[in-house]
Amino acid sequence: MFEKLFSKKPAHEQTDISRRFTLHGRVGQGSMSKVWKATDLKSGRPVALKVLDKEKTQKLEERFRGLHKPSEGDVAMSLNHPNIVKTHEFGWTTEDEMFLVMEFVEGVGLALLVDLQNDEMKRYRLRYMIQIGEALQHFHQQNWIHRDICPRNVMISDEKSAKLIDFGLVVPNTPEFRRPGNRTGTACYMAPELIKRQPTDQRLDIFSYAVTCFEMYAKRFPWDAAMTIDAVLQHINKPPVEITTLMPGIDRQVAAAIMKGLKANPDERWQTVGEMVGEIRDAEARLVKLARDAAAAKAKASGTAPVVPAKPAVRQSDPAVPPAATSANPSNASAAPAAKPVARPPAKPGKTKKRSADDDIDLTAMFAE
Repeated sequence: MFEKLFSKKPAHEQTDISRRFTLHGRVGQGSMSKVWKATDLKSGRPVALKVLDKEKTQKLEERFRGLHKPSEGDVAMSLNHPNIVKTHEFGWTTEDEMFLVMEFVEGVGLALLVDLQNDEMKRYRLRYMIQIGEALQHFHQQNWIHRDICPRNVMISDEKSAKLIDFGLVVPNTPEFRRPGNRTGTACYMAPELIKRQPTDQRLDIFSYAVTCFEMYAKRFPWDAAMTIDAVLQHINKPPVEITTLMPGIDRQVAAAIMKGLKANPDERWQTVGEMVGEIRDAEARLVKLARDAAAAKAKASGTAPVVPAKPAVRQSDPAVPPAATSANPSNASAAPAAKPVARPPAKPGKTKKRSADDDIDLTAMFAE
């Protein structure tokens, strides 16, 4: 009786996940969590059930003692973007482990497509780059720093849509969390200022995003692979390989956007991810126009009508990202010189702008790698 009266009670309600969910099988495991495909018996819908490792989570939280760092659940619930996996709720298991109930994404990891470099990767590469950038732009607008942008943390759905899926290392974009010392992340994607224990800000995510984009084209890092902090010092002491050296056919505007994102000095990098995404979107719009013009010229020469692809529904782009073609298709490579960026007036509130890649033209047939 006395044990019951004086036993320590949990600070929050706990859930028996074995009763709440039907687990169908493991679909993933991160360094700090396990993920199952499950049916939520409360709602009846299929979900991804993510359970965080208690000891590893506590070890991470100890780095921020006294700073009131938001939990992964708090971060995930604050996000609402079509290219960020939706989190329905979070709670704690009977073992006092945090769990997140997330939308289940049918598809594959971006890391697999990077390794395969198959037709899907080549055809939809620009689309995925832009969508990841738009998701990161939304993330930054909510005043977070992601700290772990990399292909492992992106899913590609069967509908050819990229989705950010992991928020375990996220911190607020506030002075106390930008102080030197927190070197969490994935070694090959870490920005030089992070390695050198300098103050950091959202620009370290731009560096990681640029490394991801580089890898999506070249199937390798801008430096030799770095598995440790010591190895990643290359990011400080050695300039990155020029992507045009590895991929001679890459569009020059896309190449320049990626290489600027890789600048060691954050002041020389893109200052917002929206600027970098805008360049890539402009290049995509130009490539799509070239593909359409070439298809029309070919059809005219052969005396046949050009085939007009079906137009899928248009979605509203992130208002903070300049409105142009955002859903991109593949791009690979046009060695044509980049057109000068054209100043665009801001979109009127509530007005949806058509994206150039909504017609889903296959650029791989037009431009060589």
